[in-house]
Amino acid sequence: MKVTNREYQSLTKRHAPKSPLLKDCVWAFTVGGTLCALAQIVIDFAARYGYDDKTARLCGSLSLIALSVLLTALNVYDNVAKHAGAGTLVPITGFANAMASPAQEFKTEGFILGLGAKMFTIAGPVIVYGTVASVVYGVVYWIIQMISILIGTEQSVPNNR
Repeated sequence: MKVTNREYQSLTKRHAPKSPLLKDCVWAFTVGGTLCALAQIVIDFAARYGYDDKTARLCGSLSLIALSVLLTALNVYDNVAKHAGAGTLVPITGFANAMASPAQEFKTEGFILGLGAKMFTIAGPVIVYGTVASVVYGVVYWIIQMISILIGTEQSVPNNR
């Protein structure tokens, strides 16, 4: 039996479960907002007890990472993500979960070959890409600096140091 593309699309549209878009958006907004509010509470708490702004923000980020890894280790993060959807993909919590999940899955293989090696299964390419991109950016910036020095217009190139 041959099915055309149009017939196939019609069949999948009829039989696919309907997604409650408004409910999903509200849950994502609520969970994502709650995560951000928790981080802000930590930032405010750290600032109140004498930390400078940079250190207080670091405390907020670290608290989100720690919470995400803890919930992943307790097998709670996936259940929350199932209902919250994109709300748990606030970049720092989603990335922490992406690093902790493979480690959690392969912990029975030991600390080195399981936990240590599998932790970078997903994060490895991201780290490599970020490192290569920063090197390329640095080389391009250096070339622009050298050209500006050679032609005597070094003030036209912004220096962000």
